[in-house]
Amino acid sequence: MSLAETAQAVDEAIMSEFEGRFATGVLASLDLRTGLLAWVNRGHHPPLVLRDGRLVATLSSIPDPPMGFGLSVSTGELRFQLQPGDRLLFYTDGVIEAQSPDGERFGLERFIGFVTKREADGLPTPETLRRLIQAILAHQRGRLQDDATVMTVEWKPRRPSHQLVL
Repeated sequence: MSLAETAQAVDEAIMSEFEGRFATGVLASLDLRTGLLAWVNRGHHPPLVLRDGRLVATLSSIPDPPMGFGLSVSTGELRFQLQPGDRLLFYTDGVIEAQSPDGERFGLERFIGFVTKREADGLPTPETLRRLIQAILAHQRGRLQDDATVMTVEWKPRRPSHQLVL
């Protein structure tokens, strides 16, 4: 099934099994050979693209409605060409909407700044994400208010395992 068909199937499943509930999400596929990313945004925050430790793109679009409402979609499948070594950052609203006890949000700028600073420091991705989650928890004084999920995907094209010598 295409990404749009998959999103539609999820939409129908949520409607039939969990009446009144919904889910946001980005459904994506990455061609590992070419680095072409295709995605459908169903009411979610846009993925980010990091290159050489810097934010180079926000994969913004007008998001289609969340899944579970049975509403029509219009945006369809979107595409972005990754470069070797690019990293995609997918995140839930619990990351950027995390609030301190006095109501200050963690925010998108702080999130991006945190990740790009750690990238520039040369930290491995798992350590960067571990420290990010610790920073979000500290910002909320240890009380997680919503799911705070981050997923990163790095595209490293395969090199041929052998060379043809003429």
